[in-house]
Amino acid sequence: MRNQKNNQSRSDRYKPRTHKIRNIFITILLVLLIAGSALGYLLYRNAKSTIDNVYSGTGLTKSRNVSKVIKQGKPFSVLLMGTDTGALNRNYKGRTDSMMVLIVNPKKEKTTLISIPRDAMIAIVGYEDTFPQKMNAAYAYGSAATAIKTVEAYLNIPIDFYAMANMGGLEKMVDQVGGVEIKSPLTFTYTPDEDESPATYKFTKGSASYEYASDGKHFTKHTVMDGSAALAFSRMRYDDPEGDYGRQKRQRLVLQALMKKAANVTNLLNEKFMNSVQKNIMTDLTFGDMSNIATKYIKAKNNVVTDHLQGTTTSYPDATTGASVSYEIVSTSEKQRITNKARKALGLEAKTTGSMFGGEVPSTLASIAESLQASSDGTSSSSSTDSSSNTTLPVDPSTSPAQ
Repeated sequence: MRNQKNNQSRSDRYKPRTHKIRNIFITILLVLLIAGSALGYLLYRNAKSTIDNVYSGTGLTKSRNVSKVIKQGKPFSVLLMGTDTGALNRNYKGRTDSMMVLIVNPKKEKTTLISIPRDAMIAIVGYEDTFPQKMNAAYAYGSAATAIKTVEAYLNIPIDFYAMANMGGLEKMVDQVGGVEIKSPLTFTYTPDEDESPATYKFTKGSASYEYASDGKHFTKHTVMDGSAALAFSRMRYDDPEGDYGRQKRQRLVLQALMKKAANVTNLLNEKFMNSVQKNIMTDLTFGDMSNIATKYIKAKNNVVTDHLQGTTTSYPDATTGASVSYEIVSTSEKQRITNKARKALGLEAKTTGSMFGGEVPSTLASIAESLQASSDGTSSSSSTDSSSNTTLPVDPSTSPAQ
């Protein structure tokens, strides 16, 4: 709702309009990766230049030989990151509004999609002296390579590739596949506040039908979400009892619906769509990688398993203003649960999850970090969906936490 804007915390106001637009547009990449066998042929014939243009290497030595992994048809992982930037460029430096780990296992014919809280408190690998930071700042500090290294250290899983996408083309993407049908997990009304438009959407729990009124008064009923409706469905946060976790759930629902509708991608691989892809996607997957994926990993798209990393809300006062900044602290047991799930999906042996905050916490803040870990491990659990409990930490004047 429009008045939600007045209730935002300082951290949510850090970037204008960021809270409204999230990264379901990462689905474009998934469509290119695992949409179907026809895509392999079309890539060779029509799309090689597009794939070459969206390629942006990290300069990072990966934790394993990813090209060999793909050629051998073994499970692979992609760190999916989304942002609201307009058209992307190769010099983009900014925060990621959403982060997910995508794992595709061809042997089990399963795709696993795990959401990571953008507000998770971390020590960014290579930038540990800035602790505490939020997970969404990792890319801003060191681009894709730093985001990859931080997630790997945080969960102790290999990240084979990355993909960065923005929301600029979501509406077109949904419209290209003829819309999507999604049963809403809750009842809510949402009024996007772009240009102060009164346009309003009403979604009903358990129903794929929704209502829309361009004037906010005279509603008409619809059963298929067009791009605008899907965007509205995935935006709302403040009226969801699960907060950002609830929004992540709706993002995954849109993503799954798009994957199902993209089984026939011939109509997507036209000049207009490809131009949109070039402006809205960056990835270190090569044309050869995608071609192999399109032919070896097809069936995995039919079985999508989703999950999320659950944290507990913790307040940390800003060292400069004293304003309370919210972070998500994830318990060791919850991190271990996700690590186990991810490594199993990758066909790897079980290992202990990564360190509490990814990178090494500066010695001056070690006591605070230890207190956080003890508190989190004593109050959080993998089955918890309540992120409302709060812990207030003492101010360390030597550091100013990221927003």
